[in-house]
This record gives sequence, structure tokens and C-alpha cells, in this order.
Amino acid sequence: MMSIRSLLVVVSMLACASCTKTPVAHSPENDLALLWVKHAAEYEAISIQVYQAAERDLPEFINDTSWSAMPGQQHVESLPPAVILDVDDTTVANIDFQLTYERPFSSQKMYDFYQTNEAVLVPGVIEFVAAARNADVAVFFVTNRPCEIIEADADPCPQKRAVIKELLDTGIETDDTHVMLAGEQGWDRAKIARREIIAETHRVIMLFGDDLGDFVPCVRKTLYGPCTQPATAASRRRLVEAHRSYWGHGWYILPGPTHGSWTSFR
Repeated sequence: MMSIRSLLVVVSMLACASCTKTPVAHSPENDLALLWVKHAAEYEAISIQVYQAAERDLPEFINDTSWSAMPGQQHVESLPPAVILDVDDTTVANIDFQLTYERPFSSQKMYDFYQTNEAVLVPGVIEFVAAARNADVAVFFVTNRPCEIIEADADPCPQKRAVIKELLDTGIETDDTHVMLAGEQGWDRAKIARREIIAETHRVIMLFGDDLGDFVPCVRKTLYGPCTQPATAASRRRLVEAHRSYWGHGWYILPGPTHGSWTSFR
């Protein structure tokens, strides 16, 4: 009969053996975050809810000429109103790309995907954009898709052309002036510089995104933009709390469970 000591040795050996097994490779087909965005009616409901709430708020922010959704923006009374939207998973839903591309991620893979696949809009966004434009509100798209040289393409930023085409194909017309990419004109991934450029000529009344960086800077471990220290999980929560009055009131955040700055802080 096996002694208690012998039994403990066997259990310990089995535990060590299980610890050295090769980790199971990530499988998109089993990723609940991806599957939720792709299949859950709740995802559509939340997205529609965000844009319908924003559309209801439009008249208030248009009529209050002292209002800005950009902290620190001053002397805005004479400026025309504008809204700023992120692109990926705020305007264009990337779930089909995320479910099918071969890991690891690269911007080139996303670019290639949309050369042969139609873009799909996030539920509710096209109605909101139409309402904003009907009210004479300018609509800007600020994305961290990067400008990168592609061999045999003379365009210095073919990704910008691709984003404009994706939006056009889904029914949202826009142009070079209203789309801003990372790497363009020396801009880094901190979107604050691009938002501030828009704020020079427009009263920014609403911000939309699926990532904390679509609203405030210094949300990543990587240092760029105005950041002097890497973000932490605690500093990110402090940013949320410090801007509590904006959430749902000028700032509108979409679900972003599949990628983004939060993934470094799990």
C-alpha cells in the first residue's frame, strides 16, 4: 500500500509535468471576446445605445457655444462644432479580420485584408454621422493605423487612401482633411496632438472611441506624446475617475474587448 509520503511525491511529479507542457496556441475560434463581438446581440445593442445617446445630446452641445469635450479648450464660442471618431471598432468593425488573420498582428495584414474584403460599420455609427452632418457639425476620423511605405505604391501613405475608401464603401464620405493617421506629418500614436490640431479650428463637442487613448494621453506603457512615465493599471483608473463628468456626456466609449492599450495591463 502506498504511503502518504510516496503519494505526495507522485502528486508533485505530476504537477511539475503538467507545468512544463507547451502552452496551447491562441485560437480565435475559442476566444470569447472575439466571439462575443461577432455573435452577441448585446454588442450591437451597446453600440446602438452609445450612438443614439450621442445623437440625443447633439442639440445641447451645438447650442451651448461655450461647451467643449476637449479639456482645456478655451475661447471656443466663435468656432464651428466638430466631433472626432476613432476608426477601428468605433466606426469600422474589425471582427472579421481579427477572426481570420494569421497571428501575429501587423498593419500590413490589416491593409491587405481590406483590399479584398468589404468594411462593415459599427452598429449605429452611420445614423449618428448623418445626424451630425445634417446639423452642420464637422466629422473627423483620427486613427492609429500607421502611414507606411508599400513597395510599388507611389503614395507615401496608402493606408490613408484605404481608410477613406473603406468609409466610402460603407456609405460615409470623407476626405484627406478629415482623416488623420499615425505617422502622418510626424504624428505618433498619442492622438492628443491630432485632437489639438482639430481644436485649433473647431469646437470639439464630442469624442468617440473604444480605447482610453481615444480620450486622454498616457494610457500605455510605451512613452510617446506628452508622456514622461509609463502608464500603470492604477494610473489608467485615475484618468477615468479624473474625467468622470465627461463619460456619457461628450465622451462616448464603445466596447473594445479584443485589443487595445488595456491588453498590456491584464
